[in-house]
Amino acid sequence: MNKVKGLIAATFAAYKKDGSIDLDAIPLYVEYLIEQNVSGVFVCGTNGEGPNLTVEERMAITEKYINSVAGRLLVFVHVGHSSITEAKRLAAHAQEHGADYISSVSAFYFKPSSVANLVDCMAEIAAAAPKLPFFYYHIPALTGIQIDMIQFLQLAEQKIPNLAGIKYTAVTIHEYQACLHYKEGKFDILFGYDELLLPALAVGAKGAIGSTYNYAAKLYAQVMAYFEEGKLDEAEKLHFEAVQMIQLLVKYGPIPTQRAIMKKVGLDLGTSRLPLVSLSEEREQNLYADLAQPDFLSLVKSC
Repeated sequence: MNKVKGLIAATFAAYKKDGSIDLDAIPLYVEYLIEQNVSGVFVCGTNGEGPNLTVEERMAITEKYINSVAGRLLVFVHVGHSSITEAKRLAAHAQEHGADYISSVSAFYFKPSSVANLVDCMAEIAAAAPKLPFFYYHIPALTGIQIDMIQFLQLAEQKIPNLAGIKYTAVTIHEYQACLHYKEGKFDILFGYDELLLPALAVGAKGAIGSTYNYAAKLYAQVMAYFEEGKLDEAEKLHFEAVQMIQLLVKYGPIPTQRAIMKKVGLDLGTSRLPLVSLSEEREQNLYADLAQPDFLSLVKSC
């Protein structure tokens, strides 16, 4: 199995004014991302508000992305759900319609009680799409599941034949590095914290999935190029530009802020569903003013 390289954009949900999903926005979104030179899309995940959508909506979004991409990008479908039965439905659907990969978070209401319990849950989901490589989506900040990922790999490789690796969205770089080196790099460990991409590159990352790659992929790609060329000072300075932007996500709220940025770059994706809320007009304008201080958007376009 070839490992994934480059940047995968974790896409945002698109809604119409009445709150229903906007499938018609997806083809334009895909063309925009192709222009950003990303390697693929990760749909119905955290930024795609997967947990806020019905299973039927997630299936419709998956089909639209696969059809719109038409083989030009890798398509990762997040199938995680608090109901394993529903996650299995999503996994089987993704396989049926031609996704390249599936991924799942842990159940986040009734939570697995041990590493073995988590592996059993993921094994059931992965088995519903046996032809697709499966990535466990490790995001403890949202799921609350703090377990040893090396232990996970040790047990999961015995029970999940189609295990490809981990979507590693945590700040523990040392554990991430240990997973990369597990059995001489047996599994693909994709990094998920955009603001730590450069440190992740330093310990061996080759592929990453993130939200800011939707609109700043070219900047991060240049960071990766500088790193590969040994131009570490240039890589650090450019990476810090991204870090300063990401600090605004903390200030204004990650998903609402980035949806406002997407609107600024020409893709109005509508208003998020509760409990997520969009920025007020005043906060949106304040955000744009903050972005203009280092002229971040112009920098992104120039990369």
